[in-house]
Amino acid sequence: MTTAPQPIMRADGLDAGYLPGINILNNCSLEAYPGELVGIIGPNGAGKSTLLKSLFGLVNIRKGTVTLDGKDVTKHRTNQLVREGVGFVPQTDNVFPSLTIEENLQMGLYLKPREFAERADEMWQLFPMLADRRKQLAGSLSGGERQSVAMARALMMKPSVLLLDEPSAGLSPVRQDETFIRTRQINKTGVTIIMVEQNARRCLQICDRAYVLDQGTNAYEGTGRGLANDPRVIELYLGTLAKDVEAKSQAQSAGEAS
Repeated sequence: MTTAPQPIMRADGLDAGYLPGINILNNCSLEAYPGELVGIIGPNGAGKSTLLKSLFGLVNIRKGTVTLDGKDVTKHRTNQLVREGVGFVPQTDNVFPSLTIEENLQMGLYLKPREFAERADEMWQLFPMLADRRKQLAGSLSGGERQSVAMARALMMKPSVLLLDEPSAGLSPVRQDETFIRTRQINKTGVTIIMVEQNARRCLQICDRAYVLDQGTNAYEGTGRGLANDPRVIELYLGTLAKDVEAKSQAQSAGEAS
């Protein structure tokens, strides 16, 4: 008799927010199983990034629980979560601009400095575009290159779960595609990924399962392919979200052209 797999990370009935008495999340739940790539999509202001930050101990959880491999980590600090196997890549300000690429990776392994050489070699293989530029200041890199540095730094501690907050935001369409390909490659190494993403259609194409949030609560959930083809999700969310992404991409392209 086989045992049903258990979630490696789970959120149950979260109420959470930044200001006293004001919840951004309302009875919000999520499960991620070992080796999965889980997407979180929804309109602006739906609470997507708040959910991710709640999982990483950056937002006050007023009700509900977060468990990691069956252990309650609801009140754990971010440094504890890093030790326990959770990595986090924020949407903005995700590198140390005055440090080199190599020094950024060192910051990612400050808890285990003796393992730096071994882990850095693995990151150079996973992100070969960074290897020859390891002495370059992170502040001089493009947005896509910074995103690669941020991912590499988060992976230095060998997390079992990697939280990505809108990794394609602000990138040109070409760089977005590269980021999605890289995300899937990381996932195939065995790292469970929970990803908040503005490009809903692309997210649903690569993720195993996904959640649609609306006004801080679960609106829909299912497989990536199932949600991408669900008439309700298409009508209520994908059309609007696609327009938002297109507008941001056009603005980004105009900025690059100038």
